[in-house]
Amino acid sequence: MYAKILIANDGSEGGRQALNGAIELAKRLGAELHMISVVELPRFSDSIGELVEEQDRMTAQFEKAIAHARTNAAMHNIDIKTHVVIGHPVPRIIEFISEGYFDLLVVGYTGHSAIFSHLLGSMTDRLVRLAPCAVMVVK
Repeated sequence: MYAKILIANDGSEGGRQALNGAIELAKRLGAELHMISVVELPRFSDSIGELVEEQDRMTAQFEKAIAHARTNAAMHNIDIKTHVVIGHPVPRIIEFISEGYFDLLVVGYTGHSAIFSHLLGSMTDRLVRLAPCAVMVVK
């Protein structure tokens, strides 16, 4: 059914829930498993130093998420390939899905961007609407 699964993980509780669901599904299906984390650079920064500081903070956050994902996957005898990319999360994830020919995207119900969901609509909603593959939302 699904041979190539992509998890979108921002290191949040929702991302960890998505990881757990994707690992379980990949194990049942014998599917290839990948995880993407998107470093979103601030739109406005006062200085280059502020930009570098924010990028470093996000990279450290994703290092923890990646270590957790690898440990969790290994406990279930699953190989996981991790990818950290730069860009705006929704378009970058959609682009990555198309480039990698994934047939399932797994996302958490909420992530770090939940605070903005009332203003802009949730990232999960946009991914469900725009993804060129099936999407599993884990609560």
